[in-house]
Amino acid sequence: MYFILLTFAEQKGRLAEFLDGHKAWLQQGFEDGVFLAAGSMTDGEGGAILAVGESEEALFARVAQDPFVTGGVVEPEIIGVAPTMMDPRLDFLRGGE
Repeated sequence: MYFILLTFAEQKGRLAEFLDGHKAWLQQGFEDGVFLAAGSMTDGEGGAILAVGESEEALFARVAQDPFVTGGVVEPEIIGVAPTMMDPRLDFLRGGE
C-alpha cells in the first residue's frame, strides 16, 4: 500500500494548464485498479492518493507521468506502508500487493 503526496511546487500557478491531463491520469489509475482514493489535502497544499497492487518501481514510473509532475506543478512523495493492524472493513487491501 502506498500514499502518494503531491505537494504544490514552484509552478503551482500553472495548475489550470495541466488540470485536464492530471484528471485523465488519475482516471487511468482508477481504471487500472491501482488508485483507491484521491483528493485534495485539507491544508490546501496539494493532493494525496492511496495506491495498491503495483510494484514500487512501477508506481514511481506512473507518478512520473502525471502532468502535474512533468509540468512542475507538484513535487511527488511516495510513502510505502506495510500495515500490521487494519480494520476488518479494509481486509481487501491485504491482497492488493
